[in-house]
Amino acid sequence: MTTFPAGEQTHQAVLPQQPALESVRADTPGSRDETTHGPPAAERGTGREHGRGETGGPGTRVRRRHAKSAAKATLTAESGSGDAPMPVSPHGGGASASRVFVLSKEGRPLMPCHPARARELLRKGRAVVARQIPFVIRLKDRARAESAVDGVQLRIDPGSKGTGLALTDEKPETDEHGGTITVRRGLISVELLHRGEQIRACMQQRAGYRRRRRAANCRYRAPRSRNRTVQAGWLPASLRHRVDTTFSLANRLGRYAPVTEIHMERAAFGTRPTSNGTLAGTDARAHLRIKWNNACAYCDITGVPLNIEHLTPRSRGGSSRISNLVLACVPCNKAKGTKPVETFLAHRPDRLARVLEQVEAPLHDAAAMNATCRQLWDALGAFGIPMQAWSARLTKTNRDAMQLGKTHTLDALSIGPLDHENGDAIVRFPGQVLVARATGRGSYARTTPDRYGFPRLRRARTKQHFGYVTGDLVRACVPTGKWAGTWTGRVSVRARGQHSPATPMGRFNVSHRNLELLQRGDGYGYSTRPESPASASRKSS
Repeated sequence: MTTFPAGEQTHQAVLPQQPALESVRADTPGSRDETTHGPPAAERGTGREHGRGETGGPGTRVRRRHAKSAAKATLTAESGSGDAPMPVSPHGGGASASRVFVLSKEGRPLMPCHPARARELLRKGRAVVARQIPFVIRLKDRARAESAVDGVQLRIDPGSKGTGLALTDEKPETDEHGGTITVRRGLISVELLHRGEQIRACMQQRAGYRRRRRAANCRYRAPRSRNRTVQAGWLPASLRHRVDTTFSLANRLGRYAPVTEIHMERAAFGTRPTSNGTLAGTDARAHLRIKWNNACAYCDITGVPLNIEHLTPRSRGGSSRISNLVLACVPCNKAKGTKPVETFLAHRPDRLARVLEQVEAPLHDAAAMNATCRQLWDALGAFGIPMQAWSARLTKTNRDAMQLGKTHTLDALSIGPLDHENGDAIVRFPGQVLVARATGRGSYARTTPDRYGFPRLRRARTKQHFGYVTGDLVRACVPTGKWAGTWTGRVSVRARGQHSPATPMGRFNVSHRNLELLQRGDGYGYSTRPESPASASRKSS
């Protein structure tokens, strides 16, 4: 049998197997490139060029700029399959496989690795699965002291309804002219969906129950006094939830990855000072006359009496904010009545588009961001990691320069300075985004009320039934029947032992004897979505 030296250049047609995913030292315990970025700088240029596509190691490397066809071939090799190549963004990079968290044998974080490398470690028995979602492996023969850990950056783009978190690797490289540039690679992207609106609705429902009981002269909890002081930094439950969940998820990512820096976008959202729905110190009618040129907003007639008209009628929940007011002549005002403006101008789309240009988004999202941004910044400071704050304008500049779409995760990837004139660029972003939806851990309610707030059903005093709690990730093995097969999903438990896992095909009942616990519930529901560089989706504030 003929053997080939590791450092010898061998023609591809000679070897019967595919090119190795790793360098020669990748399978050597203690090697720095086992779960990181390929061979050391001293070994580069010798042996076969591996197709792993991992992020770069320490020091300066040479970056080869290929044509678009070559970039597509490289991305295909990174994906580890023969499928169609990943989409290539205009800046020469593109989507790649999301990296896998790696822990040392004592449970400390190492550099994330490629999914193909994780599968190889698991197949050889050198690693075990530490967590299912997000997927984390733990090495059995490597300690943190034996590894070279470069560290990653955590970038956070906070929002009112959702928050984007991205783990990135930023390294200096040498371009074709011999200059030094900075390249940023996205390793893992997570989108956190808050449930602040759900908490707010539950608080309003509870307040409604109390008001009803007081009005009906029934037994009720006495209203508390209003002379209590509010502690510094107090936030309502719906706003506190946004801070706590973002801090919790950032803390979890810090346990699975070696985070050395935190970059956060801090933006101040303007809220126009108003008084009774009008601009403070400004007459509403005078302001509307200037804005609409003393003409009716619906028919452009002038020289007639004009009324102040609500675009969304008060009877349909409309407010008296200046953005919801227009000027209308008496006939148009009567014809519109209590109809929404979309219904009234449905046959005149051009006019409807012109009128709706002045409609502004509600201010509660902007107010929520202004209230929680400082609190989140102070909470993240407890990690003791260097932190830097950047403006939203810088994020938009980077995103537009890289021609990326507007999502929370891509915004998080674009946070921080990049010298575009010098050639700095974002060369990779994860093709799959982990979506973590906050679901909570249940409620403290002991009864299920009816529509009037009176107890209708009594709930169980214990949450765990036959070893399972609602929200646990389980694997259901159904031997017979319509749902025969193996299913994985979050489970809803029942006291009688017939639990209900949630699957993409729906829910079904299965005995607890046919369930296998994969991961305890942590208050989040997980899913994935593809990331596209040309995404046109709009994020909330």
